[in-house]
Amino acid sequence: MKQPRLLLVEDDPALAELLEFRFKAENYDVRVTPDGDEALLWASEEAPDLVILDWMIEGTSGIEVCRRLRRDKATAHVPIVMLTARGAEDDMIRGLETGADDYLTKPFSPRELIARVSAIMRRIRPALAGESITVGDLTMDATAHKVTRRGSILALGPTEFRLLKFFMEHPGRVFSRGQLLDAVWGTDSDIELRTVDVHIRRLRKGIELEGAPDPVRTVRSAGYALEAV
Repeated sequence: MKQPRLLLVEDDPALAELLEFRFKAENYDVRVTPDGDEALLWASEEAPDLVILDWMIEGTSGIEVCRRLRRDKATAHVPIVMLTARGAEDDMIRGLETGADDYLTKPFSPRELIARVSAIMRRIRPALAGESITVGDLTMDATAHKVTRRGSILALGPTEFRLLKFFMEHPGRVFSRGQLLDAVWGTDSDIELRTVDVHIRRLRKGIELEGAPDPVRTVRSAGYALEAV
């Protein structure tokens, strides 16, 4: 099996060396840089399968690197795990709204980071080859990790892709934030309910087309549903 490519952007030499060693032991192909500009250059040359990104780094900041990776269609789908000493809830929400899929505050256990990365990699690799789902004007090819709407290819982040896949597997059904957390992030996740709202907004933005109705329905005091439109 091909080694997953991991881009580690961390300016603490000791931590970077430790994480590089641990992830190589887990059979990842690891590239390490302390510099945000170099990280963007490497990502543009060959999109990684996952990015571990420190908030405070040399050159372009981690939050800006995250923003640019999400804007680029070649890397918009790549999972991003942010590392930071910032523990405030507002900073966590800002990181998620910018495009991060997960968030770990320093100091942290390398085992926890490896576990989170492994969980993300399992979720973005579809188990069924050739699986295709259509709901209304949305079509998803899970194997190719591609979503189209009215002939247009949509750029979705990995969490939004998983969220849309779950909705498309259960069209019309209303799910609470708690149910979505369990289904998309896992029952052992300690992510807050507000995170669901952040990713719903990002999903809506990712699938919107001019002149097309919003297929994601908000049900007051109940949750969200995907409708065929």
